[in-house]
Amino acid sequence: MPDTFIPIPVETVSEAEELPSKTYRLDLDKGRIVGKVDGLEAVNQAIRKAIITPRFKCLIYDSQYGSELENAIITKDATREYIRATAARFIKDALLPDTRILSVYDVDVDFNGDGAYFRFRADTIFGDTEIEEVI
Repeated sequence: MPDTFIPIPVETVSEAEELPSKTYRLDLDKGRIVGKVDGLEAVNQAIRKAIITPRFKCLIYDSQYGSELENAIITKDATREYIRATAARFIKDALLPDTRILSVYDVDVDFNGDGAYFRFRADTIFGDTEIEEVI
């Protein structure tokens, strides 16, 4: 069978571009949608949502979405040392599938009562950001 040549005009080939990250602005504390958001603010929202969404419990998401932080915290044998030791891995695992997030570092965990306070930095395609979240 002879090879078929299909000419593709070079002038129609374009460079791959990052898709815009414009999305709905979520008020996660009140459970409402309040406008739209883009850029670094949209990535910050996506980070917070990925961290607070428990992995494997929300059927609308595949097994790659969400975080296992909540499970690590509520496990009856979980010590503070275990949570501190695994927090960075769980956070990176939840966030790095998002192509807008380049790296996650400086993960810190504090405890106050029943809450675990997570702080970390992330480099994104829109710039650096610092995140604080309570679980």
